[in-house]
Amino acid sequence: MPQGGLHTATSPPASQDSGTFRLGKMITAKPGKTPIQVLHEYGMKTNNVPVYEFERADGHANTPSFTFRVTVGDITCTGEGSSKKMAKHKAAEAAIGHLKANASLCFAVPDPMAPDPSKQPKNQANPIGSLQELAIQHGWRLPEYTLSQEGGPAHKKEFTTICRLESFIETGKGASKKQAKRNAAEKFLAKFREFSPDNNVSLAHALGSTIGCTWNTLRNSNGEKITLLRRSLLSIPNTDYIQMLGEIGKEQGFEITYLDIEELSVNGQYQCLAELSTSPITVCHGSGISCGSAHSDAAHNALQYLKIMAERK
Repeated sequence: MPQGGLHTATSPPASQDSGTFRLGKMITAKPGKTPIQVLHEYGMKTNNVPVYEFERADGHANTPSFTFRVTVGDITCTGEGSSKKMAKHKAAEAAIGHLKANASLCFAVPDPMAPDPSKQPKNQANPIGSLQELAIQHGWRLPEYTLSQEGGPAHKKEFTTICRLESFIETGKGASKKQAKRNAAEKFLAKFREFSPDNNVSLAHALGSTIGCTWNTLRNSNGEKITLLRRSLLSIPNTDYIQMLGEIGKEQGFEITYLDIEELSVNGQYQCLAELSTSPITVCHGSGISCGSAHSDAAHNALQYLKIMAERK
């Protein structure tokens, strides 16, 4: 019978010989692995690679709390922690706990004679799983996906997702959140295809100029929008700071993500963080009487910071 959103096998007890796989055996055999590593290996053996998604950031600046969601197969679990890494570990632990609780669950291991998925045509591959596996192979932090924009009419929605790998950024768009994530991951993978899988390639070498907007490039830029920012007092009433920041981001090649903080400030105002995919990444806090005004305040603070950093020495 189905348990916990997953289907159990009705065949005899599981064994490697019968083509099935038990999570408990793998945990026992690999006691030194982190929850993320254990869950990933489990996902690879069951053709259900875990996918981690950033959900939200709560708390104060000095005591932040992050929440990540992990999906593996048909189950989804969340984890919270004082850092993004800790939240991912907690989410992986929760998923492992769910799977261990269903002790009778057995999952079919792919037939060793079956075609290697990595050798399948591009349109049949799973770019999200492939990028995560690549990160683990090279010792990089796991990719993080954040939904940055949702637009369009109800019958023709378009989603934009940011994929962050270390300090590098790619965006993907699609008619669904899943497709946007796949497209973002595929952009990263496209940059690695010229390298041999066995080559211990550095991330900066592989991605080259995609390191994006740095303070040096900002200071040396003659772009129209950044030039206007240098001259602006940022104090004109009714200025649309969110639009202004978006135009500069488009010109200078960085993305802006607004992360709402659920907890109100000490004076009862809404809070949010504006994250800019500059190198290094920039995060600015904003608050206001509404969610929209908090975003505007965060954008205003980000513009003030960019103005300082963009001043030519």
